[in-house]
Amino acid sequence: MAYWLMKTEPDEFSIDSLAKVGREPWSGVRNYQARNYMMKDMKVGDGILFYHSSTAIPGVAGLAKVACEAYPDPTQFDRKSDYFDAASPRDNPRWWLVDVAFERKFGRVVTLDEIKARADKLGDFALLRKGNRLSVLPVTAAQWKQILSLE
Repeated sequence: MAYWLMKTEPDEFSIDSLAKVGREPWSGVRNYQARNYMMKDMKVGDGILFYHSSTAIPGVAGLAKVACEAYPDPTQFDRKSDYFDAASPRDNPRWWLVDVAFERKFGRVVTLDEIKARADKLGDFALLRKGNRLSVLPVTAAQWKQILSLE
């Protein structure tokens, strides 16, 4: 089993949104490294730290899991979508996604500041790297346990 951190803006799609629908395609990712994580590395059952970004208090709001193998992101073919990609052919799609399934909401958000305060215990944690803006990040088992211990 592997672990991941997936960022979302809560005014667009929050842990509460995921709790309501139960399972959701993680569509709209338009970064090749993040796409490759979903397309090549994520497996059904992998754990996800559900992270709220671009908010007053960013942090991990709950847990989810990878619910299916990767498949082509349909928004790339939808001309009405903000994520439409005219250069992506249907027979060789450029963008892929996985579905994420709700596990649980934390009693409180584990804040980015709390995570930064544990940087020495987290090692080379991708979330804390300067300039990192990826929406899908790998998490080690030790980092996963450390963040869960902050809840």
